[in-house]
Amino acid sequence: MKRGWGCYQPKKPISDEKIYQTITRPIVTEKTTTIGQFGQIVFEVPLTATKEDVKQAVEKIFKVKVERVNTLIRKGKTKIFKGRRGQRSDMKKAIVTVKEGQFIDVTAGV
Repeated sequence: MKRGWGCYQPKKPISDEKIYQTITRPIVTEKTTTIGQFGQIVFEVPLTATKEDVKQAVEKIFKVKVERVNTLIRKGKTKIFKGRRGQRSDMKKAIVTVKEGQFIDVTAGV
């Protein structure tokens, strides 16, 4: 089997149960609502989720066409609470850009 940059193999569709595990929750902040006017929405996803998994999940749940998915991992901070040192969990965010003319309303229930 050939491997490398020129060998793209499309991923098989993910199951319905994995779809709802892939999109944990939308992230609604002042900054994410600002980029919403450009057709982008931000979701929290598991650390193991790939861009292709996120794309398929958003397309199936919200019935939109996804143009691009960007991901980032926010490392957990070390915090002190009542004199004890603790570590916040790492978090992965996915910034999903939908095709022009489409939008996702996260305020409405799915």
